[in-house]
Amino acid sequence: MTQAPARTDILAVAREQVLERGEGLTQEQTLAVLQLPDDSLEELLGLAHDVRMKWCGPEVEVEGIISLKTGGCPEDCHFCSQSGLFASPVRAAWLDIPSLVEAAKQTAKSGATEFCIVAAVRGPDEKLLAQVAAGIEAIRNEVDIQIACSLGMLTQEQVDQLAAMGVHRYNHNLETSKSHFPNVVTTHTWEERWGTLKMVREAGMEVCCGGILGMGESLEQRAEFAANLAELDPDEVPLNFLNPRPGTPFGDLEVLPASDALRAVAAFRLALPRTILRFAGGREITLGDLGAKKGILGGINAVIVGNYLTTLGRPAEQDLDLLGELQMPIKVLNDTI
Repeated sequence: MTQAPARTDILAVAREQVLERGEGLTQEQTLAVLQLPDDSLEELLGLAHDVRMKWCGPEVEVEGIISLKTGGCPEDCHFCSQSGLFASPVRAAWLDIPSLVEAAKQTAKSGATEFCIVAAVRGPDEKLLAQVAAGIEAIRNEVDIQIACSLGMLTQEQVDQLAAMGVHRYNHNLETSKSHFPNVVTTHTWEERWGTLKMVREAGMEVCCGGILGMGESLEQRAEFAANLAELDPDEVPLNFLNPRPGTPFGDLEVLPASDALRAVAAFRLALPRTILRFAGGREITLGDLGAKKGILGGINAVIVGNYLTTLGRPAEQDLDLLGELQMPIKVLNDTI
């Protein structure tokens, strides 16, 4: 077994291995990056940006998300205020089709090429799939935008139904490393999520799979998670940072320090050099405006604009203005079809 490089030369190794050859870091190498001191952060972010530019290009993919069914979920994901098992302020609600179409229109106006329909469920039932199908048809009649879905764990029949509806990309986050997952969720397994993702890939849909950092995982487990994702090889990895929600088991956890979050962004880029790496929930409280800029110049090449499912995001205009300031073109729809 190859010994992990010392902290002093991991950046040189990464420059040759990832930047020059396009080979992602191993789990051991990713851990070495995550252990770098703060005085190496600027160099690390610069390298991650160079990797992103070489292997992904300058374009940034913009996406909006909307919750078709909010709250009342039977699962116990400890970070989530949509669980019906916790005393959180979020309560079950459904969105009607006209509201869904209007949200898609507003998302498209922001320049986004992707619109994701999300439901807080273990997995979809017939009623939900019927509403998703109706929503997709209504959106397609009025809006020129790619449609993604995030509806929990799927059966093979449900995967085939979504593929037949023309769903472009399916999001199902592994959330964290395999070893840490039982500390985050107990009502289903990491393997169940993995199985859904494999079926989605085999059906020809793009795979969107990421997770949340700052849920009490160790640096070793953070590196393990990057390796788990590299093995899955998703088309997109959304990186969330825990925004502790009142009433949830993780409601009292501390927010991840900005330096740790930025180190993680760069490490995941070096582990996944060709993947769409998307800024998602929690970046506002973890990084703020300056950190968001550093992240986009440190390996990120996609953003969710506007609000998230149960938390507020930055106004879409702020993110779009930032991309303009950094002279990073927004990926156009025709290039993604």
